[in-house]
Amino acid sequence: MFSGVYTALVTPFTAEGALDSAALDALVDRQIAGGVAGLVPVGTTGESPTLSTSEHIEVIRRVKERAAGKVQVIAGTGANSTAEALELTQAAKDIGCDGTLQVTPYYNKPSDAGLLQHFMAVADLGLPVMLYNVPGRAGKELSIDLIVECAAHPNVVAVKEAGGSVDRVSRILARQPDMVVVSGDDPLTLPMMSVGAKGVVSVASNAVPERVVKLVSLALEGDYAGARELHLSSHSLFQTLLALDTNPLAIKTALAIMGQVEESFRLPLCPLDDAKKATLTQVLEEYGVLS
Repeated sequence: MFSGVYTALVTPFTAEGALDSAALDALVDRQIAGGVAGLVPVGTTGESPTLSTSEHIEVIRRVKERAAGKVQVIAGTGANSTAEALELTQAAKDIGCDGTLQVTPYYNKPSDAGLLQHFMAVADLGLPVMLYNVPGRAGKELSIDLIVECAAHPNVVAVKEAGGSVDRVSRILARQPDMVVVSGDDPLTLPMMSVGAKGVVSVASNAVPERVVKLVSLALEGDYAGARELHLSSHSLFQTLLALDTNPLAIKTALAIMGQVEESFRLPLCPLDDAKKATLTQVLEEYGVLS
């Protein structure tokens, strides 16, 4: 069901901090032209914690309308409150999205029993669910046992692995071969695909969609020599965009340097300092992104 490159879209703001709908439309258009399989609005990269519920739904609606059926849309509708996750997921279903990305409820640190009930309630709404394991953000890892248990529900079809572990991909697929696993970290896309992952929910593809699409396409075609060459030549770019500072500071700043969005964040996120911005600019120049 889900395979290829899914861009974790940034949410553009105006200089005054409002949603920038025109910039969002242009980002969607560029991603479609770049050949991605789908778009993931209002996830971590989309600064979802700083959006109101109405803004969250508006971004999903606009992305879905702009995509116009050309690519899939997997809406980020997770929350640390089950009631909020249900509200957002129902809205995404009503809009016509192709799936929902469900992050591990953060801060609460629920038990596996609570997590199971949470994910089952969301899955019961009928939209295909991609679980999102990101312990660095959520404060809790999705256990393999829980993922397997969730997969018994027909609507839980995929998991985004952003815990930094290739081994987890092997362990999931050994127990649940029909589960779609995608990387949540650009530098680990090829290593994860080498053991069975089907693609990536990518941060880097906001800036270089064609490069990420080519890498994943080569791997899906079984051309691991070609994919490895592209992976190695792209690694420093991927690593910089992911790890220079808290995501999405680097990728959104990169897009601002490229003239695609305003360099505008909502507190508590704030712009990169001058030294980090200089490092980022140098890397973008080295990769020809600014030419």
